[in-house]
Amino acid sequence: PTTDDTKKRIGHDGQVLQLRVRVEKRRGKPISIVWGFFSHPMELNRLLTLFKKSLGAGGQIVDQSIEMQGDHVERMKKILIDEGYKVK
Repeated sequence: PTTDDTKKRIGHDGQVLQLRVRVEKRRGKPISIVWGFFSHPMELNRLLTLFKKSLGAGGQIVDQSIEMQGDHVERMKKILIDEGYKVK
């Protein structure tokens, strides 16, 4: 039997991750940022690849956060929730 607790993603320190998504403007263009990760770098790379393919936008990993070009907050939240993350 699975419970909701077993479906949540857990960081490498054993804590349940609560991620946040926001938009910033840089050089007049929007950047969507997801932060709050304490995951293995391979997990961040997997998510970055998923975002790039799903959103059709460029992105990068910076200091345990993922930055994507454009305003994709709602779509990124949906993808993260589908992947089992808790998003604020």
